[in-house]
Amino acid sequence: MKIVIFGAGALGAYFGARWEEAGHDVVNLVRSGRAEQLREHGLTLHSEMGDYTVNELTIAESPEEIEDPDLVFLAVKGYHLHGTLDWLKQLVQKGTKVYPVLNGVEHISILQKELGEEAVIGGLSYIIATLDEKGHVVHSSPFHDLVFGPLHPSQQQICEEMALACNQANLNGTLSPNILEDIWKKYMFISAFSGITTATNLPIGEVRSFPQTFLVTRRILEEMKELANTHQVQLTNEHVEAAFKQLKGLDNEMTSSMHQDRRKGLPLEVEHLHGGALRLGKEHNLHMPYTETIRAMIKPYEAYQQ
Repeated sequence: MKIVIFGAGALGAYFGARWEEAGHDVVNLVRSGRAEQLREHGLTLHSEMGDYTVNELTIAESPEEIEDPDLVFLAVKGYHLHGTLDWLKQLVQKGTKVYPVLNGVEHISILQKELGEEAVIGGLSYIIATLDEKGHVVHSSPFHDLVFGPLHPSQQQICEEMALACNQANLNGTLSPNILEDIWKKYMFISAFSGITTATNLPIGEVRSFPQTFLVTRRILEEMKELANTHQVQLTNEHVEAAFKQLKGLDNEMTSSMHQDRRKGLPLEVEHLHGGALRLGKEHNLHMPYTETIRAMIKPYEAYQQ
């Protein structure tokens, strides 16, 4: 496959390198600053699942440089989504499908409205990774998983091709028969995990050492389950229990990417995640006090970076 990595940060660069390692044609579509960094230092993965240095690093700084793309792997932060739309439209006109792995769900309807329903595949990822000072990827989790599935009947073939590409690469890829439910399950989990670690500025182990504080994660999970239900996605109390058990089982030092961004003084995705949940809840007059409080606690750390 010819795969365009749109957003070659830690997540995009990691999976792009794994596909390149497996022999696929990978193009990193990046802005000038990241392009300069990649040209100067190249791209290396430092990973528990095996180190790798990309031998054939292809970089593009505009869609005009890319011909006949099969797939765009959209791995930008939520606050950059609207800035990608013009380039995505140009790529879709060249026949590609777009596979977004942003957290949350608001981006799906935005992309479908701008690009057309047939162009947008459902997807998500599970990985913990960051960039070092050279722009190389430091992958610190024992998982590197992609989940994807069709949101339109016309997408079945491209999803099967993606499943084959993932099977050939050093990563775990799953073709889901119910991708919307999977997306909402992750949204539920990440809202609690990102929210509590970023608001408290603590890794999950320290949060768990204060039961009253850790209980907030359960309340957010419950609110997100209710939100999913109002949007005709049948998350259940069992899903809440499973997510809470997962939070209990995380390594003590583990934390969220949004908390890592707070530590680094980078922009935060609080409006895309928690703000998005509150906007979706407002559509159905759903009161979400714990989500609202977490959002309010994180907002000051977003503000000084504007």
